[in-house]
This record gives sequence, structure tokens and C-alpha cells, in this order.
Amino acid sequence: MKRNRRISAVAVLALAALVTGTGAGFAATTTPSATPVATQAFDTAPATATAPTPSFQGTLPAPTGPYAAGEDVVHLTDASRPDPWVPSSGPRQLTVTMVYPAVPGTGTPAPYMTLAEAAGSIQHRKMPASSGVTPQNLSSVTTHAFDGARPQSGTYPLVVLSPGFEDPRMVLTSLATDLASHGYVVALVGHTYEDSGETLADGRTPPCAICDDPASLDFDSVAASRALDVSFVIDRLTHGNTAWPLAHLIDKHEIGMAGHSLGGAAAATTMITDPRVLAGVDMDGTFHPAPMPGQINRPFLMLGRAPYHSVGSHDTAWGQTWAALGGYKKWLTVAGADHTSFTDLDLLLEEAGFPAPPLSPERGVVITREYVTAFFDRTLKGIHRPLLDGPSPNNPEVLFQY
Repeated sequence: MKRNRRISAVAVLALAALVTGTGAGFAATTTPSATPVATQAFDTAPATATAPTPSFQGTLPAPTGPYAAGEDVVHLTDASRPDPWVPSSGPRQLTVTMVYPAVPGTGTPAPYMTLAEAAGSIQHRKMPASSGVTPQNLSSVTTHAFDGARPQSGTYPLVVLSPGFEDPRMVLTSLATDLASHGYVVALVGHTYEDSGETLADGRTPPCAICDDPASLDFDSVAASRALDVSFVIDRLTHGNTAWPLAHLIDKHEIGMAGHSLGGAAAATTMITDPRVLAGVDMDGTFHPAPMPGQINRPFLMLGRAPYHSVGSHDTAWGQTWAALGGYKKWLTVAGADHTSFTDLDLLLEEAGFPAPPLSPERGVVITREYVTAFFDRTLKGIHRPLLDGPSPNNPEVLFQY
């Protein structure tokens, strides 16, 4: 377990992922299906987009809570488990970004990702040179997270975040920083060999090993593997000689998980296998598989696009899951959203000059942050948030299915 500061950085990954529409859900212009988005990448976006700005300068929204967002990057190795996708690489290695409540005005600006991760993203997404997106300018995206920031005192619930298939952990950075600003410790998990590249402890940034033929993938197995990743990360952050020097900030009795696309499916799978995860959120992901009655009797939020994840829509797994869930539960959809409205991707794509979906990327970020934070406030902190009680005039795009 090696602690590391983020090397250089960026939105390359994010932006590039955006342009090709990776993740485990669907691009807004694709035909819906029951498989993760990776199988439906919108590689035609650059061809149909208006001319991007010649020099990309990305900025994520500032956190809205009273705390600043501190950041560390840690590297973990599960010596008990060979890598499921590349066994020859040895034990499973993971890179995790820790984001925590910090004292404002301390630390130095954190990069979005390493240059190697950025370069891998551009290559994986086949970003055209004409886009003006480079590892250098994407790495300069403003994250509002700070390396080496002084932590706030006290303990805070832990929220684990898992990105969509083919998407690196950084695409959930704006959500992570906002959660931290509202008093959560956040673990952004990079699932090695499942995206365009995560820089490991030895400096390597291996590309995706399972992305070439997603149509043939057993996504139930991928979700199950992610559940093992997450449980291992929780172990290392909450037991004995932890992998993170600031682990004393974590309230080990209050743990939640949220994921986008396949990461959302993994949140459900993790809750089934790990009772320490007390609340879960699926952001626009098909369940792999849908939980059975009695498997999840703890709070769960389903937050998705209106056309694809409303009651009676083509994704029958959402209806099956709703019927099976036992604890406090909410099913919300967002009008005008596309698959990546719940991540940084639409916003970064817009900043690069590409067309936005019907729901503005800024609204997508606001809605995701507000409802996910309200859900964890209620379920992990016991704070009632009226936002979850019913439709809000401030958020007319959010539709309460139940």
C-alpha cells in the first residue's frame, strides 16, 4: 500500500470518455439496450459536433458545502486475489482517490488525473486532433480539490464511488468534492483493466483489457468483481494498519456506496455481499443482475434518465429491483438527461465546444449532487431532507416515479 500524490492530470480522460460515450449505460443518441453503455459508444459525436474551441480549458463546479475538499491518492494491492482480467499481472492492484472534508485555504490544487491516464484516455477514445483536447490542457482542468489540505477534525461517513464501464474514476470528481464539502469522506475507486487506464503504484498505466468486445462480456461477473474491489477497499480503510494516513476521519459504522452505470449495478451487488454498506445509489445503470427479494433491505436510491428508467420503460431490471428492495427507497428520473448527465463528462464536453444534451450539463451536476447528498444525509447521518419527499419547484426536471 503506497500513498501517492496525483502526478499531473486531467480531464482528458473525462472528456475523452465523454466524446465516445463510454460507461455502462447508453449515449443519448443510441438505441437502448439492456447492456452497459460501453457497447453503444457514441463515436460519431466529433463528426456531428460543431467546431470545438481551439484550446480546451475545463473547470468543474465548485463544491457547495462549508468545507473544502482535500485529496490524496492511495495504491492498494490485494495479495489474496489475482487480477480477474489479467492474471499474469499478479495480485489485484487498485488506485483510489480519497477526498475528504478539509480546511479552506490549505493544500495545493489537485490535478484531475495523471498525464499517462490522460494520454490513455485520448487514445482509448480516439479523440481527434482537431478537438484541441490534449493531455496537457485536460490535465489542467480545475477540480476544486486540494492535495495535502489540512483535514477537518472529527469523523465522517464513508461513501465509495464506482464509475461506469470504460470510464475512469475521475469522471465522478465533481460529485466527490461536493460530498466531501458536506462532511463525507469519499473513496473514488479505479477498477484496473476496466477503463482507459489507472496509474498504479509502480507507475504503469495499463489500458483496458476487457473493452474490445463488450457485447461478449458477462457484466454480472464484472459487477461481482467490482463488489470484491469495493469490499477490499473498505477493509483497508477501516481495519488496523490502514492504507491511508487520514483513515481516522472515517466513521466505519456509516458507509454508503454510489455508482454510475455499471458502477451503479456494482453498488447493488456490493450491498448484497457486504452488510457494512448501509445505503446505495444507482445512477442510470442497468442492474447486473437485478436483486432478488430479501437481498437488499437497506436504503437504496435509483436515479436515472426519464426515457430509459421510468416505470414501464424498456429496462425491466429497474422495475424488478424496485419490487425487490426492502428498506427506505426512492426511484427518481431526470427529464432531458443523457447517460453521462450524472458525471463530469457532459460538462467537460460542453466546455470543449461540443453540443450539450437537452438537460444542460450544469443542471445535471447540480441535480446529481443535491439528490445523492440528500439521500446520504438521510440514510447515513439521519438528517431529514425535504428534497426527497416529493417534486420540487426548484428541480422541475426531477420526476418521482415512486
